Amino acid sequence: MALNKQQAERYVRHFTLKEIGVNGQKKLLSSKVLVIGAGGLGSPAILYLAAAGVGTIGIVDHDTVDSSNLQRQIMHGTEDVGSKKTESAAKAVRAIDPDIQVNLYDLFLTPDNIMDIISDYDFILDCTDRFETKFLINDACVIAEKPYSHAGVVRFEGQAMTYVPGKGPCLRCLMGDVPHDAATCKELGVLGAAVGVLGSIQALEAVKYLTGAGDLLCGKILTFDGLSMNMRVHSMPCADPGCAVCGKDASIRSLNKNNSDYRTDGCSIGGDDVS
Repeated sequence: MALNKQQAERYVRHFTLKEIGVNGQKKLLSSKVLVIGAGGLGSPAILYLAAAGVGTIGIVDHDTVDSSNLQRQIMHGTEDVGSKKTESAAKAVRAIDPDIQVNLYDLFLTPDNIMDIISDYDFILDCTDRFETKFLINDACVIAEKPYSHAGVVRFEGQAMTYVPGKGPCLRCLMGDVPHDAATCKELGVLGAAVGVLGSIQALEAVKYLTGAGDLLCGKILTFDGLSMNMRVHSMPCADPGCAVCGKDASIRSLNKNNSDYRTDGCSIGGDDVS
Protein backbone atom coordinates (compact mmCIF):
# COMPACT_ATOMS: atom_id res chain seq x y z
CA MET A 1 0.00 0.00 0.00
CA ALA A 2 1.60 3.25 -1.16
CA LEU A 3 0.74 6.59 0.43
CA ASN A 4 -0.23 9.39 -1.92
CA LYS A 5 1.20 12.91 -1.73
CA GLN A 6 -1.72 14.25 0.32
CA GLN A 7 -1.41 11.41 2.86
CA ALA A 8 2.34 11.89 3.09
CA GLU A 9 1.76 15.54 4.00
CA ARG A 10 -1.15 14.88 6.34
CA TYR A 11 0.55 12.22 8.47
CA VAL A 12 4.12 13.52 8.49
CA ARG A 13 4.07 13.96 12.29
CA HIS A 14 3.27 10.26 12.63
CA PHE A 15 6.17 9.31 10.40
CA THR A 16 8.66 10.85 12.81
CA LEU A 17 7.34 8.69 15.66
CA LYS A 18 9.47 5.57 15.65
CA GLU A 19 6.60 3.66 17.31
CA ILE A 20 4.32 4.40 14.33
CA GLY A 21 6.24 5.56 11.26
CA VAL A 22 5.15 4.94 7.68
CA ASN A 23 4.34 1.28 8.27
CA GLY A 24 2.19 2.08 11.29
CA GLN A 25 0.31 4.71 9.29
CA LYS A 26 -0.37 2.16 6.58
CA LYS A 27 -1.80 -0.15 9.25
CA LEU A 28 -4.12 2.62 10.44
CA LEU A 29 -5.31 3.37 6.92
CA SER A 30 -6.20 -0.28 6.38
CA SER A 31 -7.85 -0.73 9.79
CA LYS A 32 -11.50 -0.74 10.81
CA VAL A 33 -12.67 0.64 14.17
CA LEU A 34 -16.23 0.54 15.47
CA VAL A 35 -17.35 3.26 17.87
CA ILE A 36 -20.52 2.42 19.76
CA GLY A 37 -21.99 5.70 20.99
CA ALA A 38 -21.61 9.09 19.29
CA GLY A 39 -21.98 11.16 22.46
CA GLY A 40 -19.61 12.51 25.10
CA LEU A 41 -16.99 9.76 24.85
CA GLY A 42 -17.60 9.01 21.20
CA SER A 43 -17.12 12.61 20.08
CA PRO A 44 -13.40 13.01 20.87
CA ALA A 45 -12.75 9.35 20.09
CA ILE A 46 -14.24 9.58 16.60
CA LEU A 47 -12.56 12.90 15.82
CA TYR A 48 -9.12 11.63 16.85
CA LEU A 49 -9.55 8.33 15.00
CA ALA A 50 -10.44 10.28 11.87
CA ALA A 51 -7.49 12.63 12.32
CA ALA A 52 -5.17 9.64 12.87
CA GLY A 53 -6.18 8.18 9.53
CA VAL A 54 -8.12 5.08 10.53
CA GLY A 55 -9.41 3.99 7.15
CA THR A 56 -12.86 2.75 8.15
CA ILE A 57 -14.86 4.05 11.11
CA GLY A 58 -18.18 2.48 12.05
CA ILE A 59 -20.53 4.53 14.22
CA VAL A 60 -23.46 3.06 16.17
CA ASP A 61 -26.09 5.33 17.72
CA HIS A 62 -29.88 5.57 17.50
CA ASP A 63 -30.27 8.99 19.10
CA THR A 64 -30.73 12.52 17.77
CA VAL A 65 -28.74 15.56 18.82
CA ASP A 66 -30.33 17.51 21.69
CA SER A 67 -29.28 20.95 22.88
CA SER A 68 -28.35 19.45 26.27
CA ASN A 69 -25.75 17.27 24.49
CA LEU A 70 -23.70 20.23 23.28
CA GLN A 71 -22.14 20.82 26.72
CA ARG A 72 -19.92 17.75 26.23
CA GLN A 73 -20.57 16.11 22.85
CA ILE A 74 -18.16 18.31 20.93
CA MET A 75 -18.57 16.54 17.59
CA HIS A 76 -22.05 18.07 17.26
CA GLY A 77 -22.93 21.74 16.86
CA THR A 78 -25.96 23.95 17.31
CA GLU A 79 -26.95 23.45 13.69
CA ASP A 80 -27.04 19.67 14.27
CA VAL A 81 -29.76 19.79 16.95
CA GLY A 82 -32.56 17.50 15.83
CA SER A 83 -30.32 15.58 13.41
CA LYS A 84 -29.38 11.95 13.81
CA LYS A 85 -26.15 11.61 15.74
CA THR A 86 -24.78 9.15 13.20
CA GLU A 87 -25.27 11.64 10.37
CA SER A 88 -23.79 14.50 12.39
CA ALA A 89 -20.81 12.29 13.26
CA ALA A 90 -20.30 11.32 9.63
CA LYS A 91 -20.31 14.99 8.65
CA ALA A 92 -17.63 15.71 11.27
CA VAL A 93 -15.45 12.83 10.06
CA ARG A 94 -15.71 13.86 6.41
CA ALA A 95 -14.81 17.43 7.34
CA ILE A 96 -11.52 16.06 8.68
CA ASP A 97 -10.87 13.56 5.90
CA PRO A 98 -13.38 12.89 3.11
CA ASP A 99 -11.49 9.74 2.10
CA ILE A 100 -12.37 7.87 5.29
CA GLN A 101 -15.01 5.16 4.89
CA VAL A 102 -17.81 5.83 7.38
CA ASN A 103 -20.32 3.07 8.16
CA LEU A 104 -23.42 4.22 10.00
CA TYR A 105 -25.67 2.08 12.20
CA ASP A 106 -28.68 4.13 13.25
CA LEU A 107 -30.27 1.50 15.46
CA PHE A 108 -30.78 0.09 18.94
CA LEU A 109 -28.01 -2.29 19.93
CA THR A 110 -29.42 -5.68 20.93
CA PRO A 111 -28.22 -9.24 21.54
CA ASP A 112 -29.72 -10.08 18.15
CA ASN A 113 -27.67 -7.62 16.08
CA ILE A 114 -24.44 -6.85 17.92
CA MET A 115 -22.50 -9.92 16.78
CA ASP A 116 -23.08 -9.13 13.10
CA ILE A 117 -22.17 -5.48 13.62
CA ILE A 118 -18.84 -6.07 15.38
CA SER A 119 -17.76 -8.97 13.16
CA ASP A 120 -16.03 -6.86 10.49
CA TYR A 121 -14.03 -4.60 12.80
CA ASP A 122 -10.50 -4.82 14.18
CA PHE A 123 -11.14 -2.87 17.39
CA ILE A 124 -14.26 -1.74 19.25
CA LEU A 125 -14.79 1.36 21.40
CA ASP A 126 -17.48 1.24 24.06
CA CYS A 127 -18.51 4.89 24.26
CA THR A 128 -21.96 4.16 25.64
CA ASP A 129 -23.73 5.48 28.69
CA ARG A 130 -25.63 2.61 30.32
CA PHE A 131 -24.20 -0.37 32.13
CA GLU A 132 -26.67 -2.71 30.43
CA THR A 133 -25.18 -1.72 27.07
CA LYS A 134 -21.64 -1.88 28.36
CA PHE A 135 -22.11 -5.45 29.56
CA LEU A 136 -23.70 -6.40 26.25
CA ILE A 137 -20.67 -5.03 24.41
CA ASN A 138 -18.28 -6.75 26.80
CA ASP A 139 -19.98 -10.12 26.46
CA ALA A 140 -20.21 -9.86 22.68
CA CYS A 141 -16.53 -8.92 22.34
CA VAL A 142 -15.40 -11.74 24.64
CA ILE A 143 -17.49 -14.31 22.76
CA ALA A 144 -16.38 -12.98 19.34
CA GLU A 145 -12.77 -12.59 20.53
CA LYS A 146 -12.70 -8.90 19.66
CA PRO A 147 -10.46 -6.39 21.45
CA TYR A 148 -12.20 -3.33 22.82
CA SER A 149 -11.79 -0.25 24.99
CA HIS A 150 -14.22 0.54 27.81
CA ALA A 151 -14.65 3.93 29.46
CA GLY A 152 -17.19 5.60 31.71
CA VAL A 153 -17.48 9.05 33.29
CA VAL A 154 -19.68 10.71 35.93
CA ARG A 155 -19.19 14.16 37.48
CA PHE A 156 -15.44 14.87 37.23
CA GLU A 157 -14.31 11.25 37.41
CA GLY A 158 -13.85 8.42 34.97
CA GLN A 159 -12.12 5.15 34.24
CA ALA A 160 -10.88 3.24 31.22
CA MET A 161 -9.63 -0.25 30.47
CA THR A 162 -8.88 -2.34 27.40
CA TYR A 163 -9.81 -5.94 26.84
CA VAL A 164 -7.70 -8.12 24.57
CA PRO A 165 -8.79 -11.75 24.20
CA GLY A 166 -6.73 -14.05 26.42
CA LYS A 167 -4.63 -11.24 27.90
CA GLY A 168 -6.41 -9.97 30.97
CA PRO A 169 -9.75 -9.40 32.68
CA CYS A 170 -12.94 -8.31 30.99
CA LEU A 171 -15.50 -5.93 32.45
CA ARG A 172 -17.39 -8.77 34.13
CA CYS A 173 -14.21 -9.91 35.86
CA LEU A 174 -14.03 -6.50 37.51
CA MET A 175 -17.69 -5.73 38.14
CA GLY A 176 -19.58 -9.03 38.16
CA ASP A 177 -23.15 -8.27 37.18
CA VAL A 178 -24.77 -5.07 35.97
CA PRO A 179 -25.10 -2.47 38.78
CA HIS A 180 -28.73 -1.60 38.05
CA ASP A 181 -28.89 0.94 40.88
CA ALA A 182 -25.87 3.00 39.76
CA ALA A 183 -26.25 6.78 39.92
CA THR A 184 -26.45 8.52 36.55
CA CYS A 185 -25.02 11.65 34.98
CA LYS A 186 -28.54 13.01 34.74
CA GLU A 187 -28.71 12.78 38.52
CA LEU A 188 -25.13 13.74 39.38
CA GLY A 189 -23.97 15.80 36.42
CA VAL A 190 -20.86 15.48 34.27
CA LEU A 191 -18.12 17.85 33.12
CA GLY A 192 -17.57 17.85 29.37
CA ALA A 193 -13.80 18.19 29.55
CA ALA A 194 -13.58 15.12 31.81
CA VAL A 195 -15.48 13.07 29.23
CA GLY A 196 -13.11 14.43 26.59
CA VAL A 197 -10.09 13.12 28.49
CA LEU A 198 -11.46 9.58 28.65
CA GLY A 199 -12.70 9.55 25.06
CA SER A 200 -9.27 10.67 23.88
CA ILE A 201 -7.69 7.86 25.89
CA GLN A 202 -9.95 5.39 24.11
CA ALA A 203 -8.82 6.68 20.72
CA LEU A 204 -5.21 6.40 21.87
CA GLU A 205 -5.76 2.79 22.93
CA ALA A 206 -7.20 1.99 19.50
CA VAL A 207 -4.24 3.57 17.69
CA LYS A 208 -1.77 1.74 19.93
CA TYR A 209 -3.47 -1.59 19.40
CA LEU A 210 -3.63 -1.18 15.63
CA THR A 211 0.00 -0.10 15.28
CA GLY A 212 1.51 -2.20 18.07
CA ALA A 213 2.88 0.89 19.80
CA GLY A 214 3.37 1.05 23.56
CA ASP A 215 1.48 -0.73 26.32
CA LEU A 216 -2.28 -1.04 26.41
CA LEU A 217 -4.59 -0.76 29.41
CA CYS A 218 -4.93 -4.51 29.25
CA GLY A 219 -4.84 -6.09 32.68
CA LYS A 220 -5.07 -2.57 34.06
CA ILE A 221 -7.68 0.05 34.85
CA LEU A 222 -6.99 3.76 34.57
CA THR A 223 -8.83 6.08 36.95
CA PHE A 224 -9.04 9.83 36.47
CA ASP A 225 -10.18 12.52 38.90
CA GLY A 226 -10.48 15.89 37.21
CA LEU A 227 -10.96 17.80 40.46
CA SER A 228 -7.68 16.67 42.02
CA MET A 229 -5.97 15.93 38.67
CA ASN A 230 -5.02 12.49 39.89
CA MET A 231 -4.62 9.85 37.21
CA ARG A 232 -3.62 6.36 38.28
CA VAL A 233 -3.22 3.02 36.58
CA HIS A 234 -4.09 0.01 38.73
CA SER A 235 -2.74 -3.40 37.79
CA MET A 236 -5.33 -6.18 37.43
CA PRO A 237 -3.36 -8.73 35.43
CA CYS A 238 -5.50 -11.83 35.87
CA ALA A 239 -8.93 -12.66 34.58
CA ASP A 240 -11.39 -14.00 37.13
CA PRO A 241 -11.44 -17.80 36.65
CA GLY A 242 -15.07 -17.73 37.79
CA CYS A 243 -16.10 -14.99 35.34
CA ALA A 244 -19.45 -15.77 33.74
CA VAL A 245 -18.25 -14.91 30.23
CA CYS A 246 -14.46 -15.38 30.05
CA GLY A 247 -13.87 -17.83 32.91
CA LYS A 248 -12.92 -21.47 32.52
CA ASP A 249 -16.48 -22.64 33.13
CA ALA A 250 -18.23 -19.65 31.60
CA SER A 251 -22.02 -19.77 31.71
CA ILE A 252 -22.46 -17.10 29.02
CA ARG A 253 -21.36 -18.66 25.76
CA SER A 254 -23.88 -16.92 23.52
CA LEU A 255 -26.00 -13.80 23.82
CA ASN A 256 -29.48 -14.43 25.18
CA LYS A 257 -31.93 -11.57 24.82
CA ASN A 258 -33.65 -12.82 27.98
CA ASN A 259 -30.53 -12.21 30.06
CA SER A 260 -31.54 -9.65 32.69
CA ASP A 261 -28.21 -7.87 32.18
CA TYR A 262 -29.38 -6.68 28.76
CA ARG A 263 -32.32 -4.49 27.90
CA THR A 264 -34.72 -6.56 25.84
CA ASP A 265 -36.25 -3.42 24.30
CA GLY A 266 -32.92 -2.31 22.83
CA CYS A 267 -29.98 -0.85 24.73
CA SER A 268 -29.68 2.91 24.97
CA ILE A 269 -26.40 4.30 23.76
CA GLY A 270 -26.02 8.04 23.88
CA GLY A 271 -28.18 9.60 26.58
CA ASP A 272 -27.29 11.02 29.96
CA ASP A 273 -26.82 8.07 32.27
CA VAL A 274 -23.13 7.22 32.39
CA SER A 275 -21.11 9.28 29.92
